[in-house]
Amino acid sequence: MELVELDSVCEIIAGQSPPSSSYNQDEVGVPFFQGKADFGRINPTVRYWCTEPKKMSVINDILFSVRAPVGSTNVNNIEASIGRGLAAIRCNKEIDLQFLLHYLRANEERIANMGTGSTFKAITIKTLKSIKIPLPPLPTQKKIASILDEADTLRQLNKQLITKYDALTQSLFLEMFGDTWLNPKGWEMKLVEELALDKKHSIKAGPFGSSLKKDYYVEKGYKIYGQEQVIKDDLSFGDYYIDTEKYESLKSCKVQAGDILISLVGTYGKIAIVPQKFEEGIINPRLMKISPNQKIIKPDFFKMLLQGSGALIQMKSKSRGGTMDIVNVGIMRKIKVPLPPINLQNQFAERANIIQQQKAQAQQSLQKSEDLFNSLLQKAFKGELVK
Repeated sequence: MELVELDSVCEIIAGQSPPSSSYNQDEVGVPFFQGKADFGRINPTVRYWCTEPKKMSVINDILFSVRAPVGSTNVNNIEASIGRGLAAIRCNKEIDLQFLLHYLRANEERIANMGTGSTFKAITIKTLKSIKIPLPPLPTQKKIASILDEADTLRQLNKQLITKYDALTQSLFLEMFGDTWLNPKGWEMKLVEELALDKKHSIKAGPFGSSLKKDYYVEKGYKIYGQEQVIKDDLSFGDYYIDTEKYESLKSCKVQAGDILISLVGTYGKIAIVPQKFEEGIINPRLMKISPNQKIIKPDFFKMLLQGSGALIQMKSKSRGGTMDIVNVGIMRKIKVPLPPINLQNQFAERANIIQQQKAQAQQSLQKSEDLFNSLLQKAFKGELVK
């Protein structure tokens, strides 16, 4: 495919922030987008308005985040003012908007690496204009965009289905146990530390950073479970490992089936359960683990408790940190949660398990649709998708 610089087929408008005194949330003036915080999956959401706009974006501009982070995109669906965290990319008649959007998203990481800066990354308008993009004939662009749109629609439907299964589990939990902050059923309240096994290291944070530097990583061995897996609630991916000698020195941080893993830093309070089949390994410094006493509390139920409003409100009130919020083992030990009878927990687990089986099937379908979409992306911009 012929490669051209972006500004040869697009007008690129640098955002400029209006005076802060003109910002408002009273819908006075024109909508105002500041950066990625305003982005949705495709289109942005208006959070602020301004009465003294400096730079305007129109419908069908691609909004491009030029700083913190670099490379994220949305398609504008209203006329709006844009701040200095954004640029507007306006396609001319030579390039299809959807084709360009797919290309920018497929190359987001590469483009982000063009950013410079020590405190946070930013990309200059000059650099943005000079980005090379493929430019097949317009009919070919439209065919490629149509194929990618269909593949993307399939994966988004699978994602929506997974979200619905999660909502169904949450609805079942609320129906059976009520809001865990209000505790309307009047269940006995217990500290988290009272729900763990009565043995050493049943509640344990990951090792200090100096004990688990990247210098210790190997290609194969004992897995290191990190925050990214817990946030996604998928412990199957990830490829960081340590050798036997290092594992033996950090065995107090090892995981076992049924353990509750909790993220502690930034996106804190996310939960994952170690499944029956898992790779032997340890948690990293951004996680903690709880080995629950399954005679009084089931892991699936424990997870829902710790994700419920009662636990989250307590975490939020006690978290601390400057740049990012942090909770620690001491805080988590003293979180109070209601404890219903084990027979009710078992009923919930049985019903939730049926939902989880259906969710697992949807996750398999999602993986297939993700693989298909990524394969089509690779072919599209090598000129192999449409001849």
